[in-house]
Amino acid sequence: MTARYQRGVMARIIAVANQKGGVGKTTTSVNLSASLAATRRRVLLIDLDPQGNATMGSGVDKNRLEAGSCEVLLGERTLAEAAVVTAHAGYTLLPGNGDLTAAEVELMTHAESEQRLRRALEPVLGEYDYVIIDCPPSLNMLTVNALVAAQGVIIPMQCEYYALEGLTALLDTIEKIRTTLNFELRVEGLLRTMFDPRNKLANDVSAQLLDHFGEQVFNTIIPRNVRLAEAPSHGLPVMLYDKASQGARAYLALAGEMLRKGMKGEAAPAL
Repeated sequence: MTARYQRGVMARIIAVANQKGGVGKTTTSVNLSASLAATRRRVLLIDLDPQGNATMGSGVDKNRLEAGSCEVLLGERTLAEAAVVTAHAGYTLLPGNGDLTAAEVELMTHAESEQRLRRALEPVLGEYDYVIIDCPPSLNMLTVNALVAAQGVIIPMQCEYYALEGLTALLDTIEKIRTTLNFELRVEGLLRTMFDPRNKLANDVSAQLLDHFGEQVFNTIIPRNVRLAEAPSHGLPVMLYDKASQGARAYLALAGEMLRKGMKGEAAPAL
């Protein structure tokens, strides 16, 4: 499967994962999806987090779902039946809510439970250029389903003292899944989020990431931005809430960086 973005080519599936909470994972999932959609790419955003924040941030009420990612994982609905179009944001959403917690428990009793999302996606991959999966902040069966289905992983990270804590465990999990269940899986890149250039520690940690991971750190940096924090309460991606904000410009730049890499036909190497 190539990484080119044109009609008739199967979607590139990207999981946004970090078991550390509060690093901008859902913010990245929603705003990257909207930014890619703004470039006329066909985008599906999948909310696999029981908190349902990507669903709410897309303007869909998680408390009034008729069906979502829970029902898809359990085989009760097809993905096409459960997905909803977010006309204002420009992408299709497979919503999620607290029902995913029960789904995870039930999946434990099923054979090949880690394959559920991959199999659910297969019939619709030709309809999208990108599938973005918002993972829960833990390395559980939901995250494993995302990693088995994905080709690339974006790891959002704050440039703070504990930034690297848990990264080794996540990279080990990615490598284990790559060698046993999904040989296509690669780390798409590390994304520096909530960045304050006035903070010496943030700059020091950023430099450490670049020294250690080099080109596997995205050039784009997501700033700490009030508009990014406000947008979810309005059920909007930041580019629709305030397209002139630093946050909106940063996620458009991230989308552009991903597209340039893809148009060169480059596969993201393993870390």
